[in-house]
Amino acid sequence: MPKPSGDVPSVSEICARVKHLGYATSKQIRLYGEEFEVVSDPFPEAEGIAVRVTTRKDSSIRVLQIPATVLQSAKGIRRRSA
Repeated sequence: MPKPSGDVPSVSEICARVKHLGYATSKQIRLYGEEFEVVSDPFPEAEGIAVRVTTRKDSSIRVLQIPATVLQSAKGIRRRSA
């Protein structure tokens, strides 16, 4: 049964939309004044969505939370297109 258009998308749908917004493996992003290389697809983490990243200065992998504004955009894609 399809969801009504006002429902909140599932976590997997939000992750897919965040990936479509450029937070996907092998992509370069700039957040908080720093450039990151994304080394994982988005995944649920704590109360939000995160990706694993590295930087030019530090090749160790760390977890980076996706900003709330990006998550709000990802959640709103369905409503605008419906």
